[in-house]
This record gives sequence, structure tokens and C-alpha cells, in this order.
Amino acid sequence: MNWKNNISFVLVEPKEPGNIGATARAIKNMGFTNLVLVNPASLTDEAYWMAWRSKDVIERAQIHKNLSSAIEDKALVVGTTRRRGSKRGAIVDVREGVKRIYEVAQNNSVSILFGREDKGLFNDEVEKCGFLMTIPTSELQPSLNLSQAVLIVSYELMRCEEIEDYHMERQFYVQQQELEKLYERLHEVLKNIKYIPDNPDIEERIMNNLRHLFGRTGLTFWELKMLHGLCSHIEEITNGQEVSGLKKEDLKERPRH
Repeated sequence: MNWKNNISFVLVEPKEPGNIGATARAIKNMGFTNLVLVNPASLTDEAYWMAWRSKDVIERAQIHKNLSSAIEDKALVVGTTRRRGSKRGAIVDVREGVKRIYEVAQNNSVSILFGREDKGLFNDEVEKCGFLMTIPTSELQPSLNLSQAVLIVSYELMRCEEIEDYHMERQFYVQQQELEKLYERLHEVLKNIKYIPDNPDIEERIMNNLRHLFGRTGLTFWELKMLHGLCSHIEEITNGQEVSGLKKEDLKERPRH
């Protein structure tokens, strides 16, 4: 399968039909065809007019009521943003970000998220992303039109294929729905051993950091099984005991042989 077929461009609540059409044209310009719309505006004639010779992309577009259903079967979810901040997780330049996407897309499904024209991606949507990409712009006018941002990302992705001597190790990664099960189990285990304190802000920060860590790198099936095995081992140690009664050596790293 062509790696481009593994990449979906996801517009989250686009408000302007024209932007939807222009986005369809932009991704087809670069050889992509998978468009996903989350709770979009109505597809008026303007959308089809702006999608000149790309009407087929709109007609095949997947439409979802919420973001979770749009990305549940993806191995990697990447967001785009203009805003920076420590709470937004890892943010990389678009040229670095597309290299990772290109690598993963050889054998896995990837979603690239683009936020609302006026508000971008909300914080809870950012938390679903392994990492974020940003496109450098001038301070005179830092804001890009939605379809312009899509065009730049899809162009940089297309260019990855043209880079000579580009070597990579191909891997298969688990989908988001499997990662969500892991996050739930990690949360329960970490609460039981008192690693997560009774502080909602710290609890949220710890879980978001874990999401960004695993989401940014992706997890192979072997790594997922290993982490579940680690959880099982901790559960065995703590089974039938009060956490406060645990011996420190029980949770120390085992010596390597």
C-alpha cells in the first residue's frame, strides 16, 4: 500500500465551507486523498467550487461527530498549532514532524489534526496528540489560513519521499484505542501505589505527560505487552497489602543479569 493512503488530514469543526474545499484541493495537489471532517459546517456549493478538480476527495471524506471516533484506529495522532506553551507537550518544527509521520506511515495509520479557523485545537484535543507541529511564520502576520497550513504540511510530507538515502526501521504500532486501555490501567496502578497524589492538577499533569511520551514515540505490540506485564507485576506485589506497608525494595528496579 502507498504510504500516503495511511495518512488522514483531520479538520476539527471547520466553520467555512470554502476552507473545506480548499483543503481537499491542497491535499490532492500533493498526492493525498484522505480527508476527515469532525462536526463540520454544511458542505455548500462554495466547498465544491473551492475544491476545483478535487470533488472526489470531499465525496469520500469521512465525517465524525467527535474527535475520539475519528482517531481511535490510528497508531499516531499529530496536531498542528501556532500557540506554544509547556502544557501543550512536545512541539516541533513542521520539517522535523513530517519525518516522524513519514516513518510511521510506511506501515501504520496516522492522523494529522488541524483546529478551528478562529480557536485552533482545544486543550483536551491537544492531549490526544503524540506531539504538535508548528509552521514558522512572520511576526507581521503569524496566522495561516486553514487550507494554507494543510498545503504546507502535505507539501513537506511529499518532499520526504524525495530525500535520498533516507533510511528508517519500519515498525508496526498499536492503535489509539489500545493506548487508551493502557492509560486507564497505568492510572489505576499509579494511584494504588500512591505515585499519583490526591491532587487533581498533578494527577492530570502526570497522565498528560505519559500520553505525550507514548503518543510521541508510538508503541509496538511488544512494548505494549511489556507495559501491561509491568502493571501486572506491580499489582501482584501490592495484592492484599496496604500500599503504606510496602517495603521500598519491592518497587526498586531489579538488577540486570
